[in-house]
Formats: sequence, structure tokens, C-alpha cells
Amino acid sequence: MSVRGFLCLRKFGTDVKTTKFFTTPIYYVNANPHIGHLYSSLIADAAQRWQQMSESGTKIKFSTGTDEHGSKIQQAANKNNTSPSVYCDKISSEFEKLAQEFSIGCTDFIRTTSEGHKRTVQLFWNTLKNNDKFYLSKYEGWYCVPDETFLTESQLNETVGSDGKKILVSAESGHPVEWSSEENYMFKLSQYRDDLKHWLKTNENVVTPKKFHKILQDFLDQDDGLQDLSVSRPTSRVSWGITVPDDPSQSVYVWLDALTNYLTVAGYGNDDELFKRTWPPDVQVIGKDILKFHGIYWPAFLLAANLELPKSIFCHSHWTVDNEKMSKSKGNVVCPFETAKTYTTDGVRYFLLREGVAHSDGNYSDVKVLRTLNSELADTLGNLLSRCTGSALNPNQKFPKIDKNVLEELKKSDTTKRLIENVENLPDTCKNHYETLNFYKTIDAILATLHSANLFFETLKPWELKKSPETHPHLDVVLHLTLETLRVTGILLQPIIPNMSQTLLDKINVGNSERNFCDAKKVSWRDVGFKEKDLSTDKIVLFRRIVSEDDKDKKVKGRKG
Repeated sequence: MSVRGFLCLRKFGTDVKTTKFFTTPIYYVNANPHIGHLYSSLIADAAQRWQQMSESGTKIKFSTGTDEHGSKIQQAANKNNTSPSVYCDKISSEFEKLAQEFSIGCTDFIRTTSEGHKRTVQLFWNTLKNNDKFYLSKYEGWYCVPDETFLTESQLNETVGSDGKKILVSAESGHPVEWSSEENYMFKLSQYRDDLKHWLKTNENVVTPKKFHKILQDFLDQDDGLQDLSVSRPTSRVSWGITVPDDPSQSVYVWLDALTNYLTVAGYGNDDELFKRTWPPDVQVIGKDILKFHGIYWPAFLLAANLELPKSIFCHSHWTVDNEKMSKSKGNVVCPFETAKTYTTDGVRYFLLREGVAHSDGNYSDVKVLRTLNSELADTLGNLLSRCTGSALNPNQKFPKIDKNVLEELKKSDTTKRLIENVENLPDTCKNHYETLNFYKTIDAILATLHSANLFFETLKPWELKKSPETHPHLDVVLHLTLETLRVTGILLQPIIPNMSQTLLDKINVGNSERNFCDAKKVSWRDVGFKEKDLSTDKIVLFRRIVSEDDKDKKVKGRKG
């Protein structure tokens, strides 16, 4: 079936999906996790958390995992003096740990070395074979071992190697290539050019941001942009892989193997009811280095198997470190686990989603992380909570009722009116940004509201209002509006910083069933039945201010002086 056929099916409502399906790419186990891997997972996690809180009762399928086959894994295992299986077990466990420690709420962690996945790959292969999408051919061309792909002349650049000699490298990755001649199975990719162009043209939001959508369109417009694809490798050269059904001399191309993971998770060929409920994926998060594989090869494979295409592919850019490319050779790869020891897991989540802009590379800097977290989490958010729940202003630990007449009096102040308007408008503003996965814009909007709450607090001077019984009703209004701002922002921050949000909402005694998007839209000052509530008596520090090494040194020198 062509992509036009699938679009017609969707138009007339034959879709039986009842589960929202979110995916991260599966991570190649030739190295330990870094912040780029974490960023991909955080985008998908925040997206699925938003889905759950915005549509209560939604069933979620959320997969992540590891890609464990190919010659690079063989080489990495050899360098570590171990077998590929032992090596994969070790690195894959690090990615599982990443998901657990950073609260990535995945329902499935898939490994391509699992027996269930191998069966799916071989079933998918046979489906494509039975649909006459393969042919056996002797293939000659430039092969990039690190990228595990053949390249055309137009995809190469000439450069100078470390020995001073000229070499050819992949124009996309910069990795060297070598001439290779071998017999492979070929996939009839070239016949899908028109269908893929139609798919992209019909829905301009199927690949976002727009710059990546255009990159795919430009690739398809090239004269040699879509040639038939080699989808197997001789087992004599790549033995660590899934064997081609009925041909033990060939291993399945690592990308056909890897992309099939999404089908495995969805129950393809194993659980028909699950597959009907889950397929196709609603949001697939990828990095820009694998755009071609997910935006060209993947939909072509699905079309060849008569399967519906993903609803949305969200492609993000990379991370630099202190404005330099992150690489092992430079020794500047940022380990999420080590980083979290200083900044906490929610702190790292916040920074990456705060600073990450999908269409451009983000820059990681310890100086920037420290300043951002201290200013925004410790001061703007954490300090506001501490002040209005502290014993100095709120000794009875109450979320107080408000006197409506006093509220109307205080609303004559611009700072009060601005705060109320910001809080009432915030949920819909966040909704728009969450649904386009623009998390940095969500955080910007929330911070603007928190800043207006801090200004309101400072302007009304509740410490002065506390001194006289006559102004205690005014103090109650200040505490009420501030606590309500914290309740609304705490709900809306859940996809970004789930653990910190839980701590905040627990402190102000918001029930677990009252933490959905619809609850954020119901502001307390419009609730005529609002009753005074007790706060939790637990003493908390929402985010402890981080002291830099320079500040520590100054304190030590000061004590010595």
C-alpha cells in the first residue's frame, strides 16, 4: 500500500489505536551514556508525562533501549578484552541505570540481542522478502565502518589524515571510508521516492522542527539521493548480528535490525491486539545524526511491509561542551551520573530541557548549569516556597482562606492584577508549548509567572502585614495567592522535574488525584467553596543552593585569614 492509501485510512477513521506510543532512539552500546543520550530520553519522557497529565486515563507505551549489533560492537568488545555479549550486557545496564536514575518513565526497555527481537527482525525480513522488496546483488562502493553504511561519491569529502595522506571521509559524520566489494541483499529503496515526498508534503509537521523536514525533502530531490539500499552484510565480516532467514552467510544490516525495535515493542507478529492498540508511534524522538535512517529508511521499510507510518518524528540537535564538540578524544564527554552528584537528577533534567533548543545545538557549561539552577530552582522557585511555608510568616502551616473584599482591594495594585492574570493564563500557554515539545518555552512561561509572584510578595511585604491583627486578612491573601501560584506551577512542572514537583505538591498538600492539567486550570480564588487547608509539617528544602568550588575556596581562605 502507498502512503496515499494510509492517509486515506486515517482520514476516514479506521484507526483503532487506544494507546499513545512514544519512543526514544535505541542507543548504540559502543560507549557509556552521555548527556546527549539523556537529552533524547528526557524529551520523550516529558512528552509522555505531559500526555498523561493532560488527558487523564491515557494508556501509554513508552520505549527506550539499546542497539547491540554490528562491527563496531565487535571492535569495542575486542578492545575491552571481552566477548560481545558480555560487553553488551555491561553497557546496556548503564543505559537501564540512566532511565531509572533520571526518572525516565519507560514501560519497555528493549535490547536488540533479545530472542524476542531477533524473531521480530526475521519475521519483518520475511515480510519484505515475500513482498518482493529484496534482490541479491554484488555490491561495490565506499563503506564507512563506524557508520555501518555504504556512501555515494556525492556523500564523501576529501581530507588529510593523521599521516598527512589524503583520505576520503563521510561528508555527514567525518568518519573515514574504504572501498568494499561484496554480495548483499538490496532493498528497493529507490521505488519509494515519490511516496516519501508525498508523505512529507502532505503533513508538514510529521517531521519537526521544520529545518529537519526540509533536509529530508532536499535529500529526496537530489538525483542520486535515493538509491537501493544494501540491507545485509557477509557474516564473515559482521558475525555479531542477526542472521538473515534461510541464508546463514548474511547478517541483517544493523539499521534494519535497529529500526525494527519499535515493531518489537508494539507486538508486531507476536501480539496482534497490542499492535492494533499501539501502532503507529505517536512521537518518535531522534537526534539529527540519525535523521536519514528514521526519516527515509524507516518509513520506506514500513511502506514495503504495508504498515502505517509514524505520526510524528521529532528531531533534536546535539550538545557542545564549553562551545566545543563533545568527543572522547577531547576528554570532554559529560557523564550524566557524575553530573547529577553535584546538580541532582532533577537539576540535570531541568537544565537540559531548559537550555535545549531542538533546531540548534545546545551548549553545556558547568558555570551555566550552576548559575541557572541556583537562580531559578533555588531562588525563584525554592525560596518562594520556603518563605510562604516558613514558620515566620505561616506558623500554623495553613493554606488560608481569603477575604474576597480584601482580595478586591489588593487587586487594585498592578502587581496583584499581573500575578492573577499570569496564573490564569499559564496553563493554556504551557499546553501550547508542551504539545510542540518546546519545553524551554514552557519553562520561560512558568518562570515569568514565578517572577511576578516574587515581585508580588516583595511589594506586599507580608512580614509587615504579620505585625498587626488588622492586616492579617491581607497576609492571608498574600499567602493564598503565592501558594496557589506554587500549586499551579508545581502541576505544570511535573513533566520537567517530576521529583521536585512531587515534593512541592506534597508540601502544600495537593492530592495525587488533583495534579492533572485540568486541576491547574481551576484557580482557588474563583472557587467559592474553597476551605482552609493544612500544609504538610515536613521540613523540606526544594533545591539546595550549590556552592561553586571558587566560593568554597574563598570561604576557606576567609577562615584562615
